Amino acid sequence: MVSSGLRKVTVTRYIAPLREGGSLPAMADADDGFTYVVKFRGAGHGVKALIAELLGGEVARRLGLKVPEIVYVELDEAFGRTEGDEEIQDLLKGSQGLNLGLHFLSGAINFDPVAVEVSPVLASRIVWLDAFITNIDRTFRNTNMLWWHKELWLIDHGAAFYFHHSWGNWEKQALSPFPYIKDHVLLGQASELERADRECREVLTDGVLREMVALIPDVWLQWEQTEDSPEQLREVYFRFLQRRRDHSGIFLNEAKHARDAVI
Repeated sequence: MVSSGLRKVTVTRYIAPLREGGSLPAMADADDGFTYVVKFRGAGHGVKALIAELLGGEVARRLGLKVPEIVYVELDEAFGRTEGDEEIQDLLKGSQGLNLGLHFLSGAINFDPVAVEVSPVLASRIVWLDAFITNIDRTFRNTNMLWWHKELWLIDHGAAFYFHHSWGNWEKQALSPFPYIKDHVLLGQASELERADRECREVLTDGVLREMVALIPDVWLQWEQTEDSPEQLREVYFRFLQRRRDHSGIFLNEAKHARDAVI
């Protein structure tokens, strides 16, 4: 099953790998005439990184934050046979089928926290987002934000939801205070965390959370390490998000204490 909530495209041309990413994403053209940054199921953490990218991006979008359009990307069986780089060829062979893509923002530049000032409301909402989805990857070393058309865009959520790599005891992990928030690049500007918490909780209703987890395709939920069905795995993702939202005070207080320590 693939939900109708996202568009589906097929890769027509592999352009180049983006080697700054550990999972070796790539730029590629698709049959709709647009260029995408493709995240491959055969890389690194496999489909779980794609699920994190999908859910993280969708939560951000629902919260009114700028995220490149996310699409399902089909990779044909014959694609990549002429690729000269053996590492890339192996990656493409291992990624046949359904992958994930983000619309390529041509001309975008990496966000520079020194050069660009972010409003307290926006900074607070982004900090809240990353604490909510347990995203460890929005630091000064790797901001994972782009400046495009005078607006801030969020990218790369594949390291979020790290609970699903162990999968055990997810109920306890849903109540994590997320201590890594102390390293967040926007924490110093996030002076409206209480407001962000109130507004974000109002947006992320149970209905919205269910719509988002319904976007996870069945083919990404067929894990060797569990006998749970795709429906059962989606239910765990929903309950993790629900539990985290309902107990947001835990990670909100952690973020506030961490901010007090850096300002």
